[in-house]
Amino acid sequence: MKRTKVHFKNHFGIELAGDLYTPENAAEKGNAAIAISGPFGAVKEQSSGFYANEMARRGFVALAFDPSFTGESAGEPRYMNSPDINTEDFMAAVDFLSTRANIDPEKIGIIGICGWGGMALNAAAVDTRIKATVASTMYDMSRVTANGYNDSADSAEARNEMRKALMAQRIEDFRNGAYKLAGGVIDPLPEDAPQFVKDYYAYYKTPRGYHERSLNSNGGWNITAATSLLNTKLLAYADEIENAVMVVHGEKAHSRYFGETAFKKLKGDNKELVIIPGASHVDLYDNPEKIPFGKIDEFFRKYLK
Repeated sequence: MKRTKVHFKNHFGIELAGDLYTPENAAEKGNAAIAISGPFGAVKEQSSGFYANEMARRGFVALAFDPSFTGESAGEPRYMNSPDINTEDFMAAVDFLSTRANIDPEKIGIIGICGWGGMALNAAAVDTRIKATVASTMYDMSRVTANGYNDSADSAEARNEMRKALMAQRIEDFRNGAYKLAGGVIDPLPEDAPQFVKDYYAYYKTPRGYHERSLNSNGGWNITAATSLLNTKLLAYADEIENAVMVVHGEKAHSRYFGETAFKKLKGDNKELVIIPGASHVDLYDNPEKIPFGKIDEFFRKYLK
């Protein structure tokens, strides 16, 4: 297939960078297309590019893009995230694909990986042009930020302590004229680290998945980037998504509860939950033996026609 660097602006005026994967046998018009982003803190050369390459091999035009403030996309300050802006990033990708001469605007889907799985569902809830959505190994980033893992810190008291710390950091950042980073995947890896942290390390900190522009591979997000996620619920209208959705998760993923909870909110007979036996969270980043590309292919062929 052919890979082309592309750029397009979202509604906030931020220029996004993407890699457009076009099958060699693509028609001059009428092709189905898929926009892909994630994981949270990754760049398009990592998991989203892996997915895009495979989907293009299967005949789809696929766009892997860097979200605002990250990778080769624009946006200042760097290493920020926002439920609103990052949802808009998916919608801007749909804008871009809808205006390509070789793409049928009625045949556009999206894939959100990890934290961008939640963003993808949020985009699908507002953007009726998205005919089919796959959320793979998804995180609900607003939930984990506000409640902690497995909702272990789901209390007003815990959130207020986090708010105080974030506001103190805002003052420090303003005084210093720079944003303090939260740190990427922990390095060196403690011997007693949970298995999912070891899995993250094995992807982001080794030649398997390391990239110089990846936040998770390096210094991480700005600490205060958590502010918007703490104050916004991503899946507020997920129950109103009328178009097709597939939620894919690993049986052994520490994050599985995000996908299962999200799926319970969805309505209609065009929604599907796929649990991959024996798979961990990170297996669905780049393991072709675990990622159900066959099912994903069938799903998009069914609903992008």
